[in-house]
Amino acid sequence: MKLSKIDLSNVLAVGHSNGQLGLLLDRGSEVEFIEITAPEAALHGLQMVDFIANADSAELSPCIESTEIASSDESITMLPVTSAMAKSIGYSEETETLRIEFSSGAVYQYSDVEPGTWESLQDSDSTGSFFNSEIKGCYSSQRVDDQL
Repeated sequence: MKLSKIDLSNVLAVGHSNGQLGLLLDRGSEVEFIEITAPEAALHGLQMVDFIANADSAELSPCIESTEIASSDESITMLPVTSAMAKSIGYSEETETLRIEFSSGAVYQYSDVEPGTWESLQDSDSTGSFFNSEIKGCYSSQRVDDQL
């Protein structure tokens, strides 16, 4: 694998809408917003880069994150949530699989999620905060087809 050094220090924020990746850039004396054509996976990739770059090495091992796309062949009942981060969440106790449909429409499955973690997610005051502190980057995940 060939690695290239990339300086993202001037990127203040990123977003994605209608096939466009929006970037808020610090230009020194001004802030500029630009849009470039990019798949939603680009946003997820940048979010993972940020997570990895800002996480302690202890947080990353044994945490695993995978962006492979899989088919959504397992039926999991999805429950709507009130969250800026997610539209719905679901869980299979049989396979210990957590599924999250994000507000963006992307659907991810997280493997080997303990029933207690699922219960805590449902009981949490903030789905997004719980996800960021207890799930994101700590369970093997796959993006699944958006057709549940």
